[in-house]
Amino acid sequence: MELIYLSAAFWAGFLALRCKLPPLVGFLVAGFALRLSGYAPTEELELAANLGVTLLLFTIGLKLNAKNLLKGEIWGGATVHNLGSTAIFALLIYGLKWLNVPLLSEFTWHQVALLSFALAFSSTVFAIKILQEKGELNAIYGNLAIGILVMQDIFAVVFMTISTGKVPEITALLLFALPLLRPLLYRLLDWAGHGEVLVLLGIFMALVFGVALFQFVGLKPDLGALIVGMLLAGHSKSSELSKSLFNMKELLLVCFFLNIGLSATPSVEAFKLALIFLLLLPLKGALYFGVFRLFRFRLRTVTFGTLSLFNYSEFGLIVGGLAFKKGWMSGDILAAIAIAVSLSFIFASLVNANGYRVYQWVLAKCQEIRSDRLNAKDQSINLGDAQVLVLGMGRIGTGAYDELSEQYNGKVIGIDTRVETVDHHQRHGRNTLIGDAVDVDFWERVSEVNIELILLAMPHSQANALALTQIKELNFKGRVAAIAKYPDEAQELLEMGADAAFNIYREAGAGFARHVKEQLT
Repeated sequence: MELIYLSAAFWAGFLALRCKLPPLVGFLVAGFALRLSGYAPTEELELAANLGVTLLLFTIGLKLNAKNLLKGEIWGGATVHNLGSTAIFALLIYGLKWLNVPLLSEFTWHQVALLSFALAFSSTVFAIKILQEKGELNAIYGNLAIGILVMQDIFAVVFMTISTGKVPEITALLLFALPLLRPLLYRLLDWAGHGEVLVLLGIFMALVFGVALFQFVGLKPDLGALIVGMLLAGHSKSSELSKSLFNMKELLLVCFFLNIGLSATPSVEAFKLALIFLLLLPLKGALYFGVFRLFRFRLRTVTFGTLSLFNYSEFGLIVGGLAFKKGWMSGDILAAIAIAVSLSFIFASLVNANGYRVYQWVLAKCQEIRSDRLNAKDQSINLGDAQVLVLGMGRIGTGAYDELSEQYNGKVIGIDTRVETVDHHQRHGRNTLIGDAVDVDFWERVSEVNIELILLAMPHSQANALALTQIKELNFKGRVAAIAKYPDEAQELLEMGADAAFNIYREAGAGFARHVKEQLT
């Protein structure tokens, strides 16, 4: 049976990829198709799905700064949205109950509140997957979205504790002493080397030290994986550990999305109710948009942060499953939630795939907040007297920066969306600032300074192409060089107007910069 599941997942994911959709859309469709064909989730599939979610949360923790959760836009934004979204959904569901919509007409106010609370959450798994595919996990809006999701996980722990009547063990108080173990955990990472022992250490930390420990003291197990990951986040090998677990995590998450589709028996009434829930989804997105605007973020941050969270959460299935077991909710409602979650993933995937078009539409409809009133994290950038602009300070961008710094007497500036990357380079004496190359306001600032050469060194060709489009629209008079993963993408950049384009599998760092000097000087 597992062979059938894997075959269906592969072909559906492959076809989705060929249609330029995220593969997870194919995995969800495969799950639905299998369910309609009479198949059901197996224990092995559910186990693999749960392991995938656990490893995902652990790797999130490895990249998460706990201090971010204490910021107003994180805890305040999450609280305002969850309360507001639950209240809005409750009013609308009551309206549907009053209209005698099937499956809702007999609902009590307790059931309305429970269902509304479940629909208020966004999917951690989906959002992280989208952010990883776009390479913007550490962008300002990425950090904002992750912070909101972590706070929602905390709300989930509180809910599960209250609804099950299960009070955490008194030993849960000992978890506050976990930070004291950080030196020992760091030492283990130092001793683990760089091979299979490092991978095993990561799995041990996530599943044993994280999940099992939190389960033992009566708390949500997955939260344990996230917290332990956060404890390791400050270590120099945390990024290496995350990369070493990447392929295993991705494979297990295929099982998660397949399992979502397999979880529901889509009756006609359940499917109709799921479509109603899907029609209500824009209201949830609008509330995210309003909350982010309330905290004075730039339109790009607001738009892409909203799109990352523009879905229903697998947590709704957890709530529905718990309510079903306790007799609070019918099996048809559980099926409707499962279908709504799955359809929201598909819909959100399509919307996110066209995220830049959505952003351009928002720019045309909404007025940007004045620069002096923007959130401090999202302020405009002053490039000063820099003559060379390096966009994307990863390995290649850093090598190019160092190579060109001598030639241009230090008048080189690096730009990156990731806060941690910028902090790292600033500590090492490189002139690096936080910025986003596809932000229209950013390029308007660039047009006012004396930049002679722009290096587009971002890891994703789509981002480089979009930045190049902005540059050409502003009639930039200097020279532009860009990197691409594949030869056809490099050729496309040249056709768009780049003066030079390089395949990163053949060029790297200093070599990239030397070729730029040879061909453009």
